[in-house]
Amino acid sequence: MSDSSIGSGRRVLERTLARFRRREERRDGEPTVRSTSAFRAVVEERLRSLEHQLDEVKGRVNGLIFLLAGAVAAQFVLRLVG
Repeated sequence: MSDSSIGSGRRVLERTLARFRRREERRDGEPTVRSTSAFRAVVEERLRSLEHQLDEVKGRVNGLIFLLAGAVAAQFVLRLVG
């Protein structure tokens, strides 16, 4: 990559971040500043929530797999009997 494209990408990123910060300032009147420990606590809580949601999705997928396997087994038995 050339230095000019890296510099251009950096400027775009800086402008985007500045625009995001301005939006945050407009919401509640003052900039949002979080300590490192508060940030980590928020990240950990979001991660726990995501893990819970993933477990729920896994359970639903497993349920669908067993439902499908049961339907296939039922069809197999019906074809043998009938």
